[in-house]
Amino acid sequence: MTQHNSPSISPSHAYEFLRGVRTALPLTLAFIPFGLLLGSRAIQQGLTHLEIPLLTGLNFAGGSEFAAVDLWTLPPNILLLASTTFLINSRHILMGTTLTSYLQNRPRWQIFSLLFFMCDEVWALSLADTQKNPSKTLSIGFYSGVTMCLYSCWVITTFVGGFTGSIVHNLIRYGVDMAIPAVFLVLLRGMWMGRRTALPWISSLIAASLTYHFLPGAWYVLVGTITGGINAWIMIHKK
Repeated sequence: MTQHNSPSISPSHAYEFLRGVRTALPLTLAFIPFGLLLGSRAIQQGLTHLEIPLLTGLNFAGGSEFAAVDLWTLPPNILLLASTTFLINSRHILMGTTLTSYLQNRPRWQIFSLLFFMCDEVWALSLADTQKNPSKTLSIGFYSGVTMCLYSCWVITTFVGGFTGSIVHNLIRYGVDMAIPAVFLVLLRGMWMGRRTALPWISSLIAASLTYHFLPGAWYVLVGTITGGINAWIMIHKK
């Protein structure tokens, strides 16, 4: 029998992709009300129906997108928007560094492509899955499945939210805004590795909370990120 070397998706990659899709499905459902809400708010702030998916597709980070929409003016203050987005997304620097430690043998273009689609949920699910893997390697198929679910859901629902108007705000009264905090608690539970590893989490929480109360703006994100990163670095080098 003649063998052909045509490019195809290996069964293992397809299995990992579907496993990522199944894992991300509950989070995907939780994304829906927030995507609709962001799209509705963006329209009220003056963005067009085309600009909304451009915003959410090019900057896959809900927290900074909500902040950018709230700060949106005509004409937009580019410096204010860029600095606020950087502060809120600064945690992605450490998150990306964590993931790239499992991608050192990959070409640079592939690493950058993967990091472009990284958000908090993609990072948490992929990192937890990698740490449970006996080989301690990041599954590209799993990462792609998680990303496809969450990214496509977010961009589509924010676009649809531009047409839903006040319907979305009526959902908030039923408590759907608790979906994302609940999701993060579940993600943290899945990444729990014992009391000793909780020190960076606790230090980051305390530093961010104090900064939030004493400094205006989104500086608490940067301070919390740096504090947690320093504590994690100290713990690693004490071993």
